[in-house]
Amino acid sequence: MERPTPPWINEIPEGAFVSYDPTYPTGKYFNRFKKDEAFGLKYYYFDPTENGYPKRDDYPLLIFFHGTSNALEGELCINYSGSEMYASDDYQKDLGGAYILMPMANEYRDENGRVQGAWEVEYVEPVISLIDEFIKKHTSGISKRIAFGNSSGGRFTFTISKHHPEKFDIIIPVGSCEIPEDEVLDDYDKNGVTLFLAICKHDEFTPFYEWIYPRLERIKNMKRSFIFTPEWTYNGDKGVASINFGVEMGQHCLMNEIQMNVKFDDGTPMDESLPNGVTGWLANELKR
Repeated sequence: MERPTPPWINEIPEGAFVSYDPTYPTGKYFNRFKKDEAFGLKYYYFDPTENGYPKRDDYPLLIFFHGTSNALEGELCINYSGSEMYASDDYQKDLGGAYILMPMANEYRDENGRVQGAWEVEYVEPVISLIDEFIKKHTSGISKRIAFGNSSGGRFTFTISKHHPEKFDIIIPVGSCEIPEDEVLDDYDKNGVTLFLAICKHDEFTPFYEWIYPRLERIKNMKRSFIFTPEWTYNGDKGVASINFGVEMGQHCLMNEIQMNVKFDDGTPMDESLPNGVTGWLANELKR
């Protein structure tokens, strides 16, 4: 099948090639997830104690917030949110076991076909209640709460932690077009929140050097932060990622790299700043 040529084709490094599909499997681990609902929201979850790990009260909880329209895809949202591969044996081993929770926004299409009901501030309190209910109902207790967010879910990761910094230990917004004001970053410091900021410098939806770059020095000065701003987004085959569904968004899909654990198919790191991938970085952060 002939694929559209991305508009940035002449900007990629000499010798680089364009890759049109992620190389991680889709659906391989869906059977490890269960479904439930609370406070008017459906959610998928993974329980490590039902997948080879002993019952304990100190596993971390990974919370994934999907991007706009992903909830309309049903079970596929598990993969699109970035959470599927974190239920794999290798990723779980790196973390010593971890619960995974993926709330779903109540999205729908209006009469004009536009997606409505995506993550906004009105979801904050229901989602906080959902997280608390999930921990009470499906776990024996958890140690740390880590929130991932993809695209608009990345923005919501900031939104929910802005209102409740005391509820999160690590936040990992990916491809978010917004970075909170200094007062919010100060609140993160006061509450011991670690910020892992991830966005590609060629993100199609966010002018990096206008919106993101001016804020990086302030983030570097936080007590606990990590900045991941690769030049390009790659797939596992070492090609520069291109995804075109009417609008080119390959570089916006950095969550694909995060779900690849920032490693190519041959196991080599995609970025020297994360030699052991996101799971390796998380494992070290969880030991603090």
